[in-house]
Amino acid sequence: MKIIDAICVTSSYVKRQQIAFNELTQLIEDVGDLGIPRNKVDFYFSDDCLLFSGMGDVHIHAREDVSGKNTYKEDFTSARLAMHNGGLTHAGDMPNNPIPPVDDKSYEDKFRLAMKTNGEIWLYAGIGPETRPLSFLVPYKVYMGPSVGELFFKDLSTLDKTLSFYKNQVVSFHCEDPEILDQSKHLETHQMKRPVKAEVVATKDALSLIEKYELKGKLCHFSSSEGLRLIREARLRGVNVMIEVTPQHLYFDVTSIPSEELTSFQMNPPIRSTEDRLALLKALKDGEIDFLATDHAPHSPDEKEKGISGLTGLDTFGAFVTWLIQIGVDPKTIAKVSSENPGDFFNKFLHSWGRIYSPFSNFGKGLGHLDKNYRANFTVLNLNRPLLITKEMLKTKASSSPFLGIEFPGQVEALFIGGKKV
Repeated sequence: MKIIDAICVTSSYVKRQQIAFNELTQLIEDVGDLGIPRNKVDFYFSDDCLLFSGMGDVHIHAREDVSGKNTYKEDFTSARLAMHNGGLTHAGDMPNNPIPPVDDKSYEDKFRLAMKTNGEIWLYAGIGPETRPLSFLVPYKVYMGPSVGELFFKDLSTLDKTLSFYKNQVVSFHCEDPEILDQSKHLETHQMKRPVKAEVVATKDALSLIEKYELKGKLCHFSSSEGLRLIREARLRGVNVMIEVTPQHLYFDVTSIPSEELTSFQMNPPIRSTEDRLALLKALKDGEIDFLATDHAPHSPDEKEKGISGLTGLDTFGAFVTWLIQIGVDPKTIAKVSSENPGDFFNKFLHSWGRIYSPFSNFGKGLGHLDKNYRANFTVLNLNRPLLITKEMLKTKASSSPFLGIEFPGQVEALFIGGKKV
């Protein structure tokens, strides 16, 4: 048995505690004031540090599939290294691959590739025209309009018909209306080509479909203040919907990006206005956001110069969180959106994933909580050890970050996965 002594953070408290965990079972055995002398503990972290249950990212693009066509951008191994660099212990990979996982066989084929990460990267299945649910429980992703890849819908009626087969499933939505995107595609800038209106209209449609088919819905990388109003109204009438927000939508707005760098900052949906950014930050502080998710989407330098959409985010996750805390986001909120909610999201599927890869049956109660019989994953952040983001420190194959040249107030101090210090 090993002992950690640190200031621990959950959605309920911030206080110094000791955590006893077993490296063989990889589970937490006890948490609290265990009374073990400081010179007897295995790991002691100073008051500059905060310990969270292992942080998770519910939205990444690791790029690898059975075709191997996009592994020059990223693969499961390099994505895992970038995750560790950013203090993340697990993540969910999106299905917009050259060979998308849309049925039992294609999902299981891709899943076996992901197992080189030993249960740190898991998979969404894709929903497209003519697809049907898998025979076992998994999270799904639907692209309401064109993004990177070919897995998307061109009209609402086809999406509605398809989702009628997915009643009660866990479905994440990329909210951009395809008709508005088509009407706007000839405009001058990326922000104009993918306007706020496209997200707002798609949000209204997604909320309606979530309600109609009793889905457990999640709206990905949300970016607009106007759309937040629709979500609040839907929640008041009982719609089961969660929201992601990305670090880049919380940190940047169109006024902070030089015009000559707009192409390198391109993503879907785009970086928005100052008003939108501040509204998202307020929603995060107020507890309305469910997940801090990177939408890590690596591309080669040549591709970015040509205007392909996608920004990286895994390497900088933990350092970015220290900035959020510095500007007044409650650490207990961070525990909710970065540890507990991602853990609870993935825990729903551990049994299903165990049928493909048996070690998942040994995850105890699962991920995301500092409590007995949960997995001994811990992210420790030092709030007072500044980190300048440079190209050399990145582990992603893309070797790029929207945060290059930015100094965050802190960084990842330590990472434990299954009780082992990484």
